[in-house]
Amino acid sequence: MLASHAAVTDATHEQLREGLRAFGYEDGKNIRVEIVTAAGRVDRVQALADGLVSQNVDVIVCANETTIRAALKATAKIPIVMTGFGYDPVALGLVDSLGRPNGNLTGIHALLAGLDAKRLQVLKEALPRLTRVAVFWEAPFGTHALEEVRAAGKSLGLQVELIEVHGARELEAAFKTARQKRVSAASFIWSPTFAFHSDELTALAVQSGLPMIGVYLPTSNPWLLAYGTDTWESFRRAGYFIDRLLKGAKPADLPIEQLSRYKLAVNLRTASALGVKLPQSILLRADEVIQ
Repeated sequence: MLASHAAVTDATHEQLREGLRAFGYEDGKNIRVEIVTAAGRVDRVQALADGLVSQNVDVIVCANETTIRAALKATAKIPIVMTGFGYDPVALGLVDSLGRPNGNLTGIHALLAGLDAKRLQVLKEALPRLTRVAVFWEAPFGTHALEEVRAAGKSLGLQVELIEVHGARELEAAFKTARQKRVSAASFIWSPTFAFHSDELTALAVQSGLPMIGVYLPTSNPWLLAYGTDTWESFRRAGYFIDRLLKGAKPADLPIEQLSRYKLAVNLRTASALGVKLPQSILLRADEVIQ
């Protein structure tokens, strides 16, 4: 597993092991799951990918564009499995097609196109009087969704303030900028920094008095609202691809699967802390309500 930000002990990696157990593999017995992480140092990712190739591993698992591109640069032979990659891998030139990737990359593709726009729509429904919203983003992870967010804001009658963040050290400054721009709520485009600093994001949002919508997390959704796919499902499903590849299948012949089930979570504790009363329409269609 090649990770750009996640810790070795991150819960998603246990989901990968669970997915492997479903096919009869037990880490440390009949398979070895080695996790290497850049721990947020993106400049180290390529060296880590090269290191895995030098070890002649059987499969490299990647979760985002940064690690996928590093792995593809490091090897054209070792199979690479992506777990829930969010942007269109065909449009980005990573594979020829979803049905026949025609390279050494296969795996699971989450249909995230339009999700950042959908989050703004949900936020507007939850806060009908909302007119100005901050959207935090981090290059390169959020670059593909910027136009989508601008267009969604225009169609919803929202003034969108795009605020770029360069790593966790800038989170507090980003919220200060949001307050200076007099926004009334916030969203963010997924990036590893935001994913692995969700508690800090929540604390800063509450401290700033900003209702926030974020990506869906399988175990805890600390923001006021969360909407997206279940990332744990994609890590478990990676076990299927690894099993097929270890048994001789070629990645070019394994169609890339798509995750298309979305979940909405509402956190009433956060709502109480912010003094926000959510409309019944949001509560009724929530898949998860945190009391």
